[in-house]
Amino acid sequence: MHTAEPATFVIKPFVRAVPVEGTMSLSAAVVLVIEDSPLILMNALDLVRIAGFEGVGAANADEAIAILEARADIRLVFTDVQMPGTIDGLKLAHYIRNRWPPIQLIVASGRAIQQESGLPSGSSFFSKPYDNNIIVKEMTRMLAATDAVGSEKDT
Repeated sequence: MHTAEPATFVIKPFVRAVPVEGTMSLSAAVVLVIEDSPLILMNALDLVRIAGFEGVGAANADEAIAILEARADIRLVFTDVQMPGTIDGLKLAHYIRNRWPPIQLIVASGRAIQQESGLPSGSSFFSKPYDNNIIVKEMTRMLAATDAVGSEKDT
């Protein structure tokens, strides 16, 4: 009797977060992902974890705000634009920028091509489908820049 070999999958490696010398380890960074599609949320959280960060998920802006109010360790928010609830992802990004200015922001959308002028200052926009490696590089860049600013304040 012939037994089938278990299936194997090849996963394309992602860029991993590399700490900048003299700064807090980027692996300690917490990223809040807001996405109303459960499958896309799960994939985005996997991306965050594979990149070496801790991922926390929310299905809408109301959940995200509750998480941000409860956790002081969120350093980056990665949000979709279109979602159910009282506000969309773009309004959420502006709210976060005003209430928690140090938090880095990445905004993504599969429907709307967002103009840079409509985004909060210092945030990044990506159209869906996005390249996972580019998202990881941008997260790493933003978090490293935050660490560098924090290091300057410590000296």
